Amino acid sequence: MAETKPTATASVKATSVQAKKSSNAISWLAPAICLIAGYLIWRFIFGDAKGFNDPDPSGGFWPKHDKPKGAMSGIYMGGIIIPILIGMFLMVVTFSIERLLTISKALGSGSIADFIRKVQYHLANRNVDAAMAECDKQRGSVANVMRAGLRRYKEMTTNNELNTDQKVMAIQKEVEEATALELPMLQKNLVFLSTITSVGTLVALLGTVMGMIRSFSALGEGGGAGAAAALYNTALGIGTSAIALIMYNIFTTKIDSITYGIDESGFTLTQSFASLYK
Repeated sequence: MAETKPTATASVKATSVQAKKSSNAISWLAPAICLIAGYLIWRFIFGDAKGFNDPDPSGGFWPKHDKPKGAMSGIYMGGIIIPILIGMFLMVVTFSIERLLTISKALGSGSIADFIRKVQYHLANRNVDAAMAECDKQRGSVANVMRAGLRRYKEMTTNNELNTDQKVMAIQKEVEEATALELPMLQKNLVFLSTITSVGTLVALLGTVMGMIRSFSALGEGGGAGAAAALYNTALGIGTSAIALIMYNIFTTKIDSITYGIDESGFTLTQSFASLYK
């Protein structure tokens, strides 16, 4: 009977990569809080009765103030869509800060390119421990993936059961599993920015149309000041969408650089092992 070679799955330990635990509370708490804050800003700051020559003394959820004294009071006259747009702007600010902190941590300390070159140098000298020490210094997503791969790399240097191709496959699998745990953390909550980029303008146009309808209705009664107020919806919505688009592009560019570094890390580990431990 022909002798069969051992397979990587039979002789290699299970992955040492552990799933990251992260709270998802901000994903559902932040939108609700931002919308409530948007209403409060619209109702009590822009809608302060002192800012109108003809305030509505009854108050309530949506006071019918009229004749604003200034621009802030004029924003209030944009209607009930304004607090939604303010809430969306606050979401952009909130998720931009959250992504900025997360991605900054994921980038780690120092240049990713310099980090990879240092690891390549240590691996070329067969000093895996020094390469792992570099990962401890960098502490970013690329370093996390590299560290996971290096642990398996070190195991494979003393493994006498598998051939070189199987060892390389084991290292590659470890890198892929570590990568699968890192990338979702980087892309989390970006959907809010991408959604607001397109929805913000549409909501603004809805508010503008509603305002124009009120304005044209008022023309028959000798009014018409609502036209200018309606355009506040457009301005606020377009501004919010523009900021969301800018921040989304900034974050995706940073994520792309991290992803490239992760891909280069996997290539470095597999090529190094294949050339040094034939």
